[in-house]
Amino acid sequence: MHTDSNSGVPGTPSGRIRRRRGSNEVPPEVVKANGNHLLVNDRSKYKSMLIRAYSSVWMIGGFAFIIYMGHLYIWAMVVVIQIFMAKELFNLLRRAHEDRHLPGFRLLNWHFFFTAMLFVYGRMLSQRLVNTVTLDKFLYKLVGRFVKYHMVTCYFFYIAGFMWFILTLKKKMYKYQFSQYAWTHMILIVVFTQSAFTVANIFEGIFWFLLPASLIVINDIAAYFFGFFFGRTPLIKLSPKKTWEGFIGASITTIISAFLLANMFGHFQWLTCPRKDLSTGWLDCDPGPLFKPEYFTLPEWFPAWFLSREIAVLPVQWHALLLGLFASIIAPFGGFFASGFKRAFKIKDFGDSIPGHGGMTDRMDCQMVMAVFAYIYHQSFIVPQNLSIEMILDQIILNLTFEEQLAVYKKLGQIIQERTFGES
Repeated sequence: MHTDSNSGVPGTPSGRIRRRRGSNEVPPEVVKANGNHLLVNDRSKYKSMLIRAYSSVWMIGGFAFIIYMGHLYIWAMVVVIQIFMAKELFNLLRRAHEDRHLPGFRLLNWHFFFTAMLFVYGRMLSQRLVNTVTLDKFLYKLVGRFVKYHMVTCYFFYIAGFMWFILTLKKKMYKYQFSQYAWTHMILIVVFTQSAFTVANIFEGIFWFLLPASLIVINDIAAYFFGFFFGRTPLIKLSPKKTWEGFIGASITTIISAFLLANMFGHFQWLTCPRKDLSTGWLDCDPGPLFKPEYFTLPEWFPAWFLSREIAVLPVQWHALLLGLFASIIAPFGGFFASGFKRAFKIKDFGDSIPGHGGMTDRMDCQMVMAVFAYIYHQSFIVPQNLSIEMILDQIILNLTFEEQLAVYKKLGQIIQERTFGES
């Protein structure tokens, strides 16, 4: 009888599939015993569903509380998620034997991580930080210096990490160390690209973060339950438990939910107003034409149980339909990509931090794709339509220094005076 050295299973030439400690994924041997990968045929599906549902209730409750607390708390949540994702991905190629011979090498990964965090968020939020401390002269000067030298500071932090890496290179460990260096940079690109867009969405108005994130959650839950009860036709080989029934059911549910949720969220200024600084105070703004209702009269042949022949629709609801379409058809490919990635590394999930779900990266795969699209869609189709005097003023406040704002004020005064004298 042949036993492969990497397997531990008699007669199996391939490597053993590693299963993260604490994961609730169904092992391959159990799936084989069930006779099929589909959830409808899984004998332990109800136990798995209860564990997954329990975790989901806690996550949704915590998410709702953080949304209520506001922009800064949501940003802090994104940072925590980033740290968990980076930890899971750093560990993916980690080898304990090599690491024992490279003291401090793990610390280098986190040096690059926090340098990237300082660079990305410093560039994005610097002007909002300035707006927060405008009334305090000392802090205003201090923050002004930080903003002025932010890029060079980040560059020297990165160069310090680069030199640290070169000085720690050891003979016979070069390949492992360079592969870790490349892997670290790939992780930073993946994690910070999507999170930068996510944070930008948050400060443009919580609406543009909450709606896309909620649609992914709804799509995920709907796909699970439709597949759980009706799934019969496999969708894609990368994810054997995904079914066409789950995919189609979730798509319809997500698109309808997008239209309804946009109407519900669009009535709260706390969600629709952009945040101009890093304070936590209440928001009051003109939300713009996208959040002002338009009225439509229903035709006579419509069912009589409608209380009114006139319905109010927010223009943003039509945009929400497109976001729902993307969330239900395109964003799931982020999950398929993650499934293929895990198969390549022979793991069941990225971590075990969330019972029934795996790791934080397992939950964020589709969110990453959605966050980027939501930001690009907002900048391409929403911002040009939603311009108002208040929004133009916001751009001046956010992007110009105090001295530049004074120059604009004086120049605008001159233009108005010239036009006034010209008309008279």
